[in-house]
Amino acid sequence: MFRPLRLALGVSAALAVASCGGGKDRPKADLAASRITTIGVNSYLWRATLDTLSFMPLLQTDSNGGVIVTDWYINPQVPTERMKVTVSILDQDLRADAVRVAALREVNRGGQWVSAPVEAATTQKLEDIILTRARDLRRASLVG
Repeated sequence: MFRPLRLALGVSAALAVASCGGGKDRPKADLAASRITTIGVNSYLWRATLDTLSFMPLLQTDSNGGVIVTDWYINPQVPTERMKVTVSILDQDLRADAVRVAALREVNRGGQWVSAPVEAATTQKLEDIILTRARDLRRASLVG
């Protein structure tokens, strides 16, 4: 009668030790987790946004609030047009809906800059580029 009880206690103790790792170190945190919070927003999205907009002069950056604002950029191939971009990172997770791009476009008419519409495909393409770059950075940190 006592033998089955002793056996059950022995198995439970062994399982408890095994579940605790048996004194081994616990697994390290995944460095490439989709949620990186050393700054206020997801660091992969933040880095990807900076990489994507690196050709434009930056006017304002706020890593805690997740906002990057560029200054006006004139493409040398189209000097009568300029763009200004604002990127908001909305979450600490690497998700498709965690980044929002807004753009302003102006055209030069007779020496005066006049507002012009921005195609929705332009901002969508920028969001896609940022997300793809963020995923590539995350994959690289998994491998590296």
